[in-house]
Amino acid sequence: MAQDKELIEQNRVTAAARLGIKHEKIPHHIAIVMDGNGRWATQRGKQRFEGHRQGARVVEKIVLHCVNTGLECLTLYSFSLQNWKRPKLEVSFLMQLYVRYLVGIRKTLVKHNVRLVHFGRTEKLPPKLIRELNKTVEMSAGHTGMVLGLALNYGSREEIVDAVKKISKRCADGKLKSKDIDEETIKDSLYTAGLPDPDLVIRTSNELRISNFLLWQISYAEFFVTPTLWPDFTANDIDEAVIAFSGRSRRMGDIRPATV
Repeated sequence: MAQDKELIEQNRVTAAARLGIKHEKIPHHIAIVMDGNGRWATQRGKQRFEGHRQGARVVEKIVLHCVNTGLECLTLYSFSLQNWKRPKLEVSFLMQLYVRYLVGIRKTLVKHNVRLVHFGRTEKLPPKLIRELNKTVEMSAGHTGMVLGLALNYGSREEIVDAVKKISKRCADGKLKSKDIDEETIKDSLYTAGLPDPDLVIRTSNELRISNFLLWQISYAEFFVTPTLWPDFTANDIDEAVIAFSGRSRRMGDIRPATV
């Protein structure tokens, strides 16, 4: 689905004026590792699920701010394939929280023309969650504004494995020759096919790990790490990251800065 580039560009120009930077310096795609829900709760003497609940409230505010900033895509790392190792009660709560979120956000997606896409596998997810996820993806499929990528039940190594399997099947079916496989073939076989690679990765709670997140796609992304825990994350934190990004010199392996 083609995006409404004119509207997105208008939002970028407005946001750039507000931030005091050139609109060309605003990233097209921001990916966020939302970390710190458990710590936020523990610091306040609350149970971990209270941190997840508060973190969910933050998501919609950040999505709306990113729409107004003129992003083409925002990807949120919500639940990794490795997160199944967490206590069963916590995982069960998260699955219910995702169901409520996917139902509750539909009006916002419609109002702001946001298209939801899912990055990840559906295996092991509860049937009710799969139904609501598919319904929300389908009902927003025609939207032409910002793309909201939800990395749910996601792992980047697993994504690459799935891409290799997809390419292998095309070769076995005679639709692709092995000598013709290149970077574009792989890129088009990933969950993020058709979307720009992230320009900026934000990680909250001062963690300095990639955590199996978009390993292929973030090859040349800039990183911004903040000590802010996700439940305390605000639009001002997004602005701070964007301003920092605007001052980076992105060479992409060259000796000259790349154009954004």
